[in-house]
Amino acid sequence: MFRFDAELTAYVHRDPVDLRIGINGLAILVEQAMGKNPMAQALYVFSNRRRDRIKILGWDGNGFWLLMKRLEANDRFIWPDSQTEVLALTVELLHWLLDGINIAALARHPKRHYARVS
Repeated sequence: MFRFDAELTAYVHRDPVDLRIGINGLAILVEQAMGKNPMAQALYVFSNRRRDRIKILGWDGNGFWLLMKRLEANDRFIWPDSQTEVLALTVELLHWLLDGINIAALARHPKRHYARVS
């Protein structure tokens, strides 16, 4: 599977998108609907209404990348529900989303910071 740099942030567009649009249309969605810069060092993730296809838009400094994954048979991506219009994910969570894991059901241990031991 294609792996992304761990430093990147992936922004998920919550609403379904007509994936017949290409790079220019998705870049306009990033700017206008998501309020982000399409030429930032980030990934922008879109899905269709049936949730069986995903497109990922990314800028690498001198051009756009457009990646698409189409699931076969009756498989579907488990799209995260979000109260916000744009959901920010780590690359690890993006990989889990692409692998079909329900990232909304995940709960990690909280990070704790202590000033001293005793």
